Amino acid sequence: MKTFIIGKNDAGQRFDKYIAKTLPSLPKSLLYKYLRTKRIKLNGKKAEISARLREGDTVEMYISDEFFAEKEEKYAFLGAGKSLDILYEDDNILALNKKVGLLSHPDEGEYVDTLITRVQRYLYEKGEYDPKNEASFAPALANRIDRNTGGIVLAAKNAESLRILNEKIKAREIEKRYLCVTVGVPPKQADTLEGFLVKDEKRNQVTVTARPVPGGKKIRTSYTVLQTHRGLALVEVELHTGRTHQIRAQMAALGCPLLGDGKYGTNALNKQYGGYKKQCLYSYRTTFAFPTDAGLLNYLKGKTVEVKDVWFAEEFTQLATPAHP
Repeated sequence: MKTFIIGKNDAGQRFDKYIAKTLPSLPKSLLYKYLRTKRIKLNGKKAEISARLREGDTVEMYISDEFFAEKEEKYAFLGAGKSLDILYEDDNILALNKKVGLLSHPDEGEYVDTLITRVQRYLYEKGEYDPKNEASFAPALANRIDRNTGGIVLAAKNAESLRILNEKIKAREIEKRYLCVTVGVPPKQADTLEGFLVKDEKRNQVTVTARPVPGGKKIRTSYTVLQTHRGLALVEVELHTGRTHQIRAQMAALGCPLLGDGKYGTNALNKQYGGYKKQCLYSYRTTFAFPTDAGLLNYLKGKTVEVKDVWFAEEFTQLATPAHP
């Protein structure tokens, strides 16, 4: 018999899901049989498979030792790079400056070296994360940024922090500001753009329309022109909705595509300004506004994290000089 005490990262799970994750080699048929015959108990009693676990609950398992046998683990994240630009860190979260070219999460082309696997390696080597001690939770990102965009990404060290960050992002209680360079100067010094966005899944491209269309999602974006020079503009953008390629598509629809954006701009225009192949877009400032209760993360209310050295902002004057024919 073995006894497990439910920690904070496993609280809230269904009873059967916890058992399946704790004992991956236990066949499902046996799992449900052992629950029925009380060979697996919750707080000393038979429990429904759908029971939700609470921190401090006791799970007792009267089953064969073979299902508890530990295999030698080889964690994929230990193959990830070590380089992390940490802007802020505490016991619950990390605020990271993701560089252009690095994936946020693994995909079919890159499984090992991504931002999240670097975070997991960092916390594992720091002694703050050990997969053997976690039945279900692994450090996770609360938001993501496309590979070709840089900027601030938030990571959670525990399940409660991840839940809160996800809720606050969904409720738009975490404010995110972006910097970009547009080819063409927006018609107003500052404005709020509204429209509808339709995504073509096959092409991974979106279209912006002024009026509602089937499948279209409402978008709202505010911008302020900070500086202009020779047909280019350095612009600060605030998202009021968070849709795929929203800034890139909405600025292009305004007639001011981002410098270096080959999908929503044109390579011909980019070539005039040095042939930039990296889009000039950066999530450079994040503020934990929290107008409502944030529980464990209340201490972050009002805090701002900022990237001071956005590459194209520093080089704006040089970037804005068209190449000679």
